[in-house]
Amino acid sequence: MIQLICQLLFSYIQLTQKRVPIIPFQRKEDVMKMNRWFALVVVVIMGFASGAFAQAPPPYGLPISLEVAKKVAAAAVAEAQKNNWYMAVVVTDGSGSLVYLERVDNTQYGSVDVAIKKARSSAAYRNSTKVFADILAQGGLGNRVLILPGAMPVGGGLPIVIDGKLVGTIGVSGGTMAQDEQVAAVGVNALK
Repeated sequence: MIQLICQLLFSYIQLTQKRVPIIPFQRKEDVMKMNRWFALVVVVIMGFASGAFAQAPPPYGLPISLEVAKKVAAAAVAEAQKNNWYMAVVVTDGSGSLVYLERVDNTQYGSVDVAIKKARSSAAYRNSTKVFADILAQGGLGNRVLILPGAMPVGGGLPIVIDGKLVGTIGVSGGTMAQDEQVAAVGVNALK
């Protein structure tokens, strides 16, 4: 893969070093467009080469039942209370529609909305919201996460996978990112 990228880059450099236009009457604007497209192609190829797209997300399954959602939330809330953390816990189905919500007493009201957004982000992209936080932390091209519709680049949203299929998600908010992730993971692990 790296060899392919090097060959493409070398070919491009050779073409741009020639003073003879590739297409007759080529304008400067056309060259600029070609440069942007080439840069985009290189970025996409580098993404595939780096393994960023290596793991396929789980397929969607049947929606999570209320009984299972309550079990997930109960484990998460128990973990939050054990650590004296004031948190909101949300469980959605695979489409991001709310199935169950529980809030520890004295949890700030804003945490409810944030937990819902984390769960919906996890459902929409079939991944942990921490993945977005990690990409954003890289800076540079990682900032592209900010333009993804519905992406929540803060940990605390996790997919709930049963029999290899995404049946729902959990969103937790109210603590630090690490605390939210810990509580969400306990909720998901309650099904194992």
